[in-house]
Amino acid sequence: MSGNHRARWLFLGLGLLLLTALWASLALGPVSLTIGDVGQALLAQLGLPLGAENSQAQLIISQIRLPRTLLGLLVGAVLAVCGVAMQGLFRNPLADPGLVGVSGGAALGAALAIVGGSLWTAIPETFSPYLLTSAAFAGGFVVTALVYRLGRSNGQTHVATMLLAGIALTALAGALIGLLTYIADDATLRTLTFWNLGSLNGASYSRMWPLLLVALLVLLWLPRRAKVLNALLLGESEARHLGFAVERVKAELVFCTALGVGAAVAAAGMIGFIGLVVPHLVRLLVGPDHRVLLPASALAGASLLLLADLFARLLVAPAELPIGIITALIGAPFFLYLLIRGRT
Repeated sequence: MSGNHRARWLFLGLGLLLLTALWASLALGPVSLTIGDVGQALLAQLGLPLGAENSQAQLIISQIRLPRTLLGLLVGAVLAVCGVAMQGLFRNPLADPGLVGVSGGAALGAALAIVGGSLWTAIPETFSPYLLTSAAFAGGFVVTALVYRLGRSNGQTHVATMLLAGIALTALAGALIGLLTYIADDATLRTLTFWNLGSLNGASYSRMWPLLLVALLVLLWLPRRAKVLNALLLGESEARHLGFAVERVKAELVFCTALGVGAAVAAAGMIGFIGLVVPHLVRLLVGPDHRVLLPASALAGASLLLLADLFARLLVAPAELPIGIITALIGAPFFLYLLIRGRT
């Protein structure tokens, strides 16, 4: 089968998988809904009521499951395409978006907001609901900017230096989070622990707008850099000979990853392995061509996160597992499989 035919079949399969994941996320839970109930509730949301109204279904869909599903869709897609960008930048299929420090910085920013909540009394009450997400986004962006600055020397960005700086600053952020965890009281410690494990439970339309804007920017911009990412697979000098502004592109990729992952982590907490597992799995199916890899990873990342969230809701219903536990249970064995496979 040719590459184009394989890509078409892949997109068809991923599209059907995403539609199935969307329906399951909206219909299944402690209170299960039929396809008809979901359809009527969605039409009612659009101002097109059809048939007899089911007020309970409309309430569940509009206030709980629809914002949660949309959040999972955006976070999964953004984490996956940022993972593709980082794997292309580092020319390593096992690279992760967190390598540039954005996840560690976001976690540190959130920890400062959670543990030091009593210190933010001067903040207006209207802004207080956004304090956690804003602090997480700012922390991720600041640490990533510092990593990028440390990786710059003589007008060039050294990827290996940037990688080492990211590892060091992520470790430093982890140590500071540990210190904040040590001084936190019981209630604050519980909040911090659950945020670090990731969840879509706090989804709301008002908190989704910043992520939606960032997601649209990332998902529209990164595919436009597919050709230069393909060129980078040959090496930086080869990409320069092909006419690409490599230094500018590296800065753009780091900035875009910081923007996307920072917004995703700020909205849903720490959710690991999506940016590692999804791009690598899609690459095994269709190869390294970023023109196919980027959009296919977006579809697969959204589907995987929605299905992981569904399992998190159903496994211990009516309670709920943190989604980071589910993604780690999926991603860690897959990562070990890749390591073992690479040795044989």
